[in-house]
Amino acid sequence: MKNPKPANPQSVSTSTKPTWCPGCFNFQILAGMKNFLANEIKSGKKKDDFAIVAGIGCHAKIFDYVNLNGLNTLHGRVLPTCLGIKVGNPNLNVFGFSGDGDAYAEGIEHLIHAARYNADFKYIVHDNQVFALTVGQPTPTTETGFKDKTTPRGVKLHPINPIKLMLASGATFIARVFADVKQIEWILSEAMKHKGFAFIEVLQPCIIFHPDSGYKNKVYSLEETGHDKTNFNKAWKKAEEFDYETISEKTRIPTGVFYQNPDSKNRVFEEQFPQLAELKKKNLSWKDIKR
Repeated sequence: MKNPKPANPQSVSTSTKPTWCPGCFNFQILAGMKNFLANEIKSGKKKDDFAIVAGIGCHAKIFDYVNLNGLNTLHGRVLPTCLGIKVGNPNLNVFGFSGDGDAYAEGIEHLIHAARYNADFKYIVHDNQVFALTVGQPTPTTETGFKDKTTPRGVKLHPINPIKLMLASGATFIARVFADVKQIEWILSEAMKHKGFAFIEVLQPCIIFHPDSGYKNKVYSLEETGHDKTNFNKAWKKAEEFDYETISEKTRIPTGVFYQNPDSKNRVFEEQFPQLAELKKKNLSWKDIKR
């Protein structure tokens, strides 16, 4: 339960004061999400048409600052919680938020199967390459050689590439953006149009434990290069351009939509079951669900 609530029940903001570090890129993600929701409400949707889920970590505080119904769940369990909400009410537009530790360590098994299931909800991963809330331990996307108090000799393992992982797992919408308000607002709008599971990774450097290694100056837009997002092989090649650990003068980090399966709407999870299809026809809101 969120407390306190804003005076205006239609506001997408709560009155809870943010406690992120000053200058944290999470503020950019929050602002982009609020702008997206405000635009959706202006277009005719209601706040009760949306639900939010967050895990454990710095990212999870977004749950306290966005005035939507939802659940702040356990570490690594954002995706099954999103699926449970979607199955409970297929009409809701569900948005899940995780950090890279939450998504790629504790929650990686759920991530792979969420891509397989293709339920119609959206998943946003704040990737700062460290467990920032617990003061900087490495995550599965931390680069080789990174040192902190738990790994004084440096990380020895190579990081995973989440974009390639999602391609291999069958995700039908795969994107990456930098933590910029306009990019967040745009990619959420694109994901909203997609029928099926949407995976969005946000490069979000931690200004305290994993400062920007020059990522912001290395990114480029796939859309501006004419990338064919319906071509799986081209998406894979683009995913290989950044390995999450090598930053040099030649490094270029693609952002935007890597892949979108044009046939996604033909195999959405909740539409494969007659009882869920029938439930969706009832067009229920949060208030219609019996507690």
